[in-house]
Amino acid sequence: MPNAYVPAAIARQPWVVLLPLMALVGFGAAVLDSAAGGHFDTWSMSHLLRFVVFLIMAMVIARLPQDLFRRMALPAYGVLCLLLVLVELIGGMGGGSQRWLNLGFMTLQPSELMKPGIVLVLAWFYSVLPIGETQSWRALLPAGILLGIPAGLVMLQPDLGTGLAITFGAVVVMFLAGLPLRWFLGAGAAGLIIAPLAFFFLLHEYQRNRVLVFLDPESDPLGTGYHITQSKIAIGSGGLIGKGFGNGSQSHLNYLPESHTDFVFATMAEEWGMLGGLFVLIVFGLIFRWGLKVANKAPDRFSRLLAAGMTMTIFFYMCINLMMVMGLAPVVGIPLPWMSHGGSSMMTNMICIGTIMAVERWSRAGPRSLS
Repeated sequence: MPNAYVPAAIARQPWVVLLPLMALVGFGAAVLDSAAGGHFDTWSMSHLLRFVVFLIMAMVIARLPQDLFRRMALPAYGVLCLLLVLVELIGGMGGGSQRWLNLGFMTLQPSELMKPGIVLVLAWFYSVLPIGETQSWRALLPAGILLGIPAGLVMLQPDLGTGLAITFGAVVVMFLAGLPLRWFLGAGAAGLIIAPLAFFFLLHEYQRNRVLVFLDPESDPLGTGYHITQSKIAIGSGGLIGKGFGNGSQSHLNYLPESHTDFVFATMAEEWGMLGGLFVLIVFGLIFRWGLKVANKAPDRFSRLLAAGMTMTIFFYMCINLMMVMGLAPVVGIPLPWMSHGGSSMMTNMICIGTIMAVERWSRAGPRSLS
């Protein structure tokens, strides 16, 4: 269809990523419908409605000017830190963790919003830091403080998975900003030394059990290792083409815990097999390719760090969830983007998408003197 017949507001959208994303969300709704025993209203309806609402939000974010992103970086970070403090004071409990704030009209998990929030504030910090300063302590100490406050508050909830996700996004931005490689190698070496001490003195008992079960899943197959054991059974039994839509025994007979949230990929793999898994991976590959391409073409330092950081935040979600359900990583409670049922994670990932869309629009507008 000629562009003259397509409204400008529609034509300018990045359909190269939105169409695959819509297909993934629709596929996720089908999997959730099956996990609910064919009851569409249980999870699928809210899943689709949330996507529509947050897609509109992403399109609004995409229209925001770069100056607004820069101005709101530090205030937004401060508000999110305040919300994390409020979680510690008045937050709701769930699953042994204190992570949520009841706002009346919705339940908010502020730690989820800190994932794009830390990327935004560090992208701003390194955009105002002179290039020559990236080799000095001035590039590391303020960034370490900006990361340490929210990461520490999240670890207190306790929420190891989200704390690692926040740290990962921050480290990606710091690496791409040009900090010396020896600092990252040194931090990695220090982490290996500290890990045994952290395992015994900082982790909670259930977190230590998850690590031990990850190393030896058969040690407690009916207890801590139950999730991973049932997940691997579901994925393996799906074979090449799966058992067919609605025919998954692991989820329908309630053998697979959290079949609609953290372990939704196992639910899908049992019914759709390896072909369904390949479809999910291809869509994620298209999203990451688009995000990194936008970052590479970004008009200035702030935009490049912002787009790359948001892309890698989504990557962390996907990578850890898939590794978790296949027994390649400990269970840390990270949902699969656009397939797991959950409002906070959907909102976070659509904020990332909207931000990358904004950077793409800034690129079309041309380079700025701030680069």
